[in-house]
Formats: sequence, C-alpha cells, structure tokens
Amino acid sequence: MSVMENLAAVFGDPNMQWVLLSCMLLGVASGVLGCFALLRKHSLLGDAVAHAALPGICLAFLVTGSKSLFWFMIFAAAVGWLASICIGAVTRYSKIKEDTALGLVLSVFFGVGIVMLTGIQHSAGGNQSGLDSFLFGKAASLVGSDVAVMTGAAGVLLVICFLLFKEFKLLSFDPGFGRGLGMPMGWLNALLMLLIVTAVVIGLQAVGVVLMAAMLITPALAARYWTERLDHMILLAGLFGAVSGALGTFLSSLAANMPTGPVIVLSATLLFLLSMTFAPQRGLLMKVWRLRRLRRQVAREQALLSLYEEMEKGSRESFREEELLERRKQGARRLKRALRDLARSGAAERRGEGWALTAAGLEQAYRLLIDRRMQDLFAMYEGTFGALIFDRDQGRLEDQLPPETVRTLWNLLKVHGLMPKLVPATLKGRGGEAS
Repeated sequence: MSVMENLAAVFGDPNMQWVLLSCMLLGVASGVLGCFALLRKHSLLGDAVAHAALPGICLAFLVTGSKSLFWFMIFAAAVGWLASICIGAVTRYSKIKEDTALGLVLSVFFGVGIVMLTGIQHSAGGNQSGLDSFLFGKAASLVGSDVAVMTGAAGVLLVICFLLFKEFKLLSFDPGFGRGLGMPMGWLNALLMLLIVTAVVIGLQAVGVVLMAAMLITPALAARYWTERLDHMILLAGLFGAVSGALGTFLSSLAANMPTGPVIVLSATLLFLLSMTFAPQRGLLMKVWRLRRLRRQVAREQALLSLYEEMEKGSRESFREEELLERRKQGARRLKRALRDLARSGAAERRGEGWALTAAGLEQAYRLLIDRRMQDLFAMYEGTFGALIFDRDQGRLEDQLPPETVRTLWNLLKVHGLMPKLVPATLKGRGGEAS
C-alpha cells in the first residue's frame, strides 16, 4: 500500500480520525504549557504529576465504578494538584532540594497508584477496567466522547494561556518584579501549575503515565532552538506538538499493534533532533560553522600580525612559514590555510620562498595591531573610563567608544611606546592614526 493510500485510510477511518484529532490537540496543549514549564525550570514536574495521576485514576474508578474519561481527568487533576503542592511544601519547609522532592513525591504517589491498580485488577470485574492502559497509553481506545472532553480541556487551557500570556511571561522571567507591581504571583504560579497538571492529565490515555513528561517538554525544547522570543516559541511548540501527534498517529497505523503514544513521543524527539541540528542560530551545524569561521579568522589575524612584526624588524620583506611559526605557535596546516586566505583577499603574496604583506595587508595589520594594543590599554585603565564597555566580536574598539576615549587611548599608546614602527603610506599623512 502506498503512502497516499495509507493517508486515505487514516483520514477515512472514523476511529483514526478521533485518534488523530485527540493526539494533535494533546500536542498543541502540552507544547504550549511545556514552554512555561521549561522556562521556569519545572521540566520534571510533568513527570512527577503524570506518575502521581495514577492513584487519582484508580480512585475515580473505585468511586464511580465506571471508566469515564471525564471523571478520570477530574480525580487525576486533583491528585496531580495535590502532588505539586506536596513538592512545593517539601521544598519550602525542609532542607530537601526540588529535584529530590520531585523524586520523592513521584515515587510515593506512583507506588500508591500501582498498589491501587493491582487491587482493582484482582477484584471482581477489575480486569475489565482497562486502567493498565494509562501506564503506557492506548490512543486507539479513544472514542468520540473522550475526544470531546479532551477538546474542551485543551481549548480551555489555550484560552487561559492566551488571556494571561503577559502575566505568565512575567512569572517565568521575573516574578520578583511582578510582586513589586502588586500582582498576585503566588496565585498565578498556582494557576500555571494547575494548567500544567491538566495538560498532563488529558494526555494520559493517549501517551501514558511513563511518557507524558516527554510530550510536555520535547516540543518546547525543539521550539527553543528556533527563536529567542516567547510568543514565537509558544507558537512553534504548539505546531511541533501537533505535527508530532499527527505523525505519530500516522506512523503507528502503518503496522499492526504499534502503540501510538510511544510513536508520538519518538516523532517529537525526531523534531527535537532536527531542530538541535539544523536551527539557524542555535543549531549544532550553525555552531560548528561559526566556530570554524572564528578559527579561520583568528588564524588569518595571527598570520597577518606575524608577517607585520617580522617586517617591522626591517631586515627583509618576505619570510618563510617556519619563521612565522616560531613567532606564534600554531599548526602548520592552519598557517598554510591562513596564508592562502590572505593571498585570496589580496593582503599577502608569495615572494620567492616566503610570504610578504601587500600594501593593503600592511594597512590591515597596522590597524589590527593598534586595535589589539588599545584593547590591552583599555583593560589596564578600565577604572578611568567609567562604565564604558566594548565587545570584541563587534568590530574595532575605535568604532565602539566615544571619540574622546579613543584620543586618550592614542595618547596612551604614545606614552607607553606602543606605537607600531611600520606605518602604511596611506596613513602617514595623518600621523599614523587610522580613521
């Protein structure tokens, strides 16, 4: 069967339509809430709440005597909320740190849930409860009423996040400033925890207790690689979550007895790996490319300065690579490539068996040496320049500081005898000062 036929089968089957819709809604809701959990360093909270929701599901079955997703969500949310309160209380009123409190509460609540689940399954009619599907998820068991409940819950979560976006943003980045403005940051934190608990709960039947934390955090992590703005991150996380849900549902339908929940998590992980590798600013490939470019730039500058300092001695104008390596230790291959780069840019040229600077290269080396020595002087006299700062990656120091500071640095160069002796012909008319 071709891919198009599989797609037609998925979209044509009413049950698969329910599963697809529910998993996409789950992805959107968990992705959006996961952004706030990630920024607040509460990534493991989803894992703790998901495991803590198991006793709530068992309690709902014992009280109602039926398998109703609505009541499961109510009881699971209540117990998950209780677990989050316990984590906060243990952290606040004891010397136990948050990660230890998360592990403690997760273990205790999940242990209680397993005991209750075992008791239910050994009771009369307990084997028909199907509660064990909440451990690893069973999206195929979702029906129209379940999807309606999940749709309503996901819609409420998204509306609240949209209405309180500015407040949650302030809570995530600077809650102290919010308290200073008189905002109820404590209540906002409690509400955000409730929303995260609800997002976890609505995904339990599709993804399961064990994997729900990954569904909460992975889309947010993937989105973080693509942007520095929270609003864009939230939109991308919701999109990645929806794509993960749709892709996982489709892939799980290609093989018999393929669990949907784990495949959804694997799809989200695939998106995360692609983002981590190919994101334009923070991706690994871009970082490797920037690092290689920086190394080549440093090697060119080192070769440029080595040639200039050798020419400054006045003995001759061309120098062998061995002489340049003695002045500044760097790999022979790196030096050869740097010299070739300088030759392509017109800054250096071959002369006999050695290398020499061209007129353009001499001016570049002069400016570079001046800038390096000015940086050293700026660091030595930093206290006299007040709050002035400069960024080495943003170009020459002269272009970033006020003119009076630059003039002071020029005078310091002359006082300390640091002025380069070999002045390019193009700058001699201006006293050697590069503009």
